[in-house]
Amino acid sequence: MSYLGLDIGTSGCKAAIFEQDGTCLSTAHQSYSIMNPRDGWAELDSNEVIEKCFEVIRQAVKAAPGKVKAMGISSQGEAFTPVGADGNFLGNAMISSDCRAESLVKDWEKQFGSNKLYQITGHSSSAMFTLFKLIWLKENKPDIWAKSKAFYCFEDLMHFRLGITPSIGWPLAGRTMLFDINEHCWNQEIMDAIGLDKSKLAKPFPSGSVAGIIPDEIANILGLPFGVKVVTGGHDQTICALGAGAFEAGTAMYATGTVECICPVLSEKILSSDLQKNNLCCYDYSLPGKYTTVAYCLTGGNILQWFKKEFGQEDSYDSLIEQIPNEPTDLLALPYFTPSGTPYFDTVTKGTIMGLGLNTSRYEILKSLLEGVLMEMKLNLNLLAESGMKINKLIATGGGARNTKWMQLKADVLNMPIIKKNIDEAGCLGAAMLAFSADTGMNFKHDSDEKIIMPNPEKAKIYEHKFKMYKKMYPVMKELYQNIK
Repeated sequence: MSYLGLDIGTSGCKAAIFEQDGTCLSTAHQSYSIMNPRDGWAELDSNEVIEKCFEVIRQAVKAAPGKVKAMGISSQGEAFTPVGADGNFLGNAMISSDCRAESLVKDWEKQFGSNKLYQITGHSSSAMFTLFKLIWLKENKPDIWAKSKAFYCFEDLMHFRLGITPSIGWPLAGRTMLFDINEHCWNQEIMDAIGLDKSKLAKPFPSGSVAGIIPDEIANILGLPFGVKVVTGGHDQTICALGAGAFEAGTAMYATGTVECICPVLSEKILSSDLQKNNLCCYDYSLPGKYTTVAYCLTGGNILQWFKKEFGQEDSYDSLIEQIPNEPTDLLALPYFTPSGTPYFDTVTKGTIMGLGLNTSRYEILKSLLEGVLMEMKLNLNLLAESGMKINKLIATGGGARNTKWMQLKADVLNMPIIKKNIDEAGCLGAAMLAFSADTGMNFKHDSDEKIIMPNPEKAKIYEHKFKMYKKMYPVMKELYQNIK
């Protein structure tokens, strides 16, 4: 028997099939492009995304034609698609980094009550969340709002296309800011405030719940056997953390992908004024009774993509990193090439590099940008610890985790050991683990080889000093950018 995990990301989707012992039998990947039709807008063509999800499932099944018993889905957060009564998609999905609703946030939050909203949803307000994207849609595209029979995130949108009643895992529902993390249901007061009937949303269930069985005609299209169960997963960060082996409180996944993200396991729900002030959320994890937060920088591995494009480099990403200096740079970079992420949710302040000179090399610039991202993550880790979310174990995942030099830089800047596991598709594995548990009633734990990368004490000391300077940089640059126009 085997289990399939589907990971619907921001820039691509993956499918992987695993045996019961965690052995990966096959993988498939398809990319899609983010569209930026206007400044601050970031969209995906939902039809393209779902078509490519179907394609990776077909490819994975064809490469490993054994009997798949169940599948789970890991989904990017926040993005939603309006669906018409005829089942057609009425618009593109606004993804996390889309900040077109920024001007609506403060007034709506003030009317509803910022603290009340935080206590219900566990999140501080931001234009990234589904709630404010829906408000923008209602105000700016009332025809689409009126014609929409449903609004689905990508997990439940995939359920819809798989022919089952759309369900959504609690961790993904939590990222909408429409979900009550205390009662585990769509919050009626928020629904009423924006004029949305909860019948237009998927049914929320804990991760690992059976959502339905794929109809035979859809199974034929995908090359799957009849009777495959679809199991709820949720927000990709929580599912990826599960696949990486984050089972116990104090353990966190550190993902290096398009977004740089830390996702820990918490033994209890923690809501505090400090967390709220720093935009550090608390919502359901992918294991029963556990909670999590996400500390992230929306500028992550995408900075390598930018560097490669703008500096005309033909090298692979690994080759680029191999050419960065071994020693800490003399530069200081604020890595806001996208909206900032936690703790500031800043959509105005832009990326900045200080200390450039005629003798500065392109690879020093690249390393300074990677250092800047890590400084931002170090800031988040400190804030989490001060709020009672102490993290003592970081497990690296994502494409960047395979690069030892990059992982060493992380250990040096954060001054923490980094655990590098031999897991390539943690998101798919986490989704497949949930599918296995739902099908068999047993817990799935996959042991894998691991390597611990320790910080270099001398370099860590240098970065501690740079971090003090970094914390002074943001307030200054924020003021300048607010007055630049």
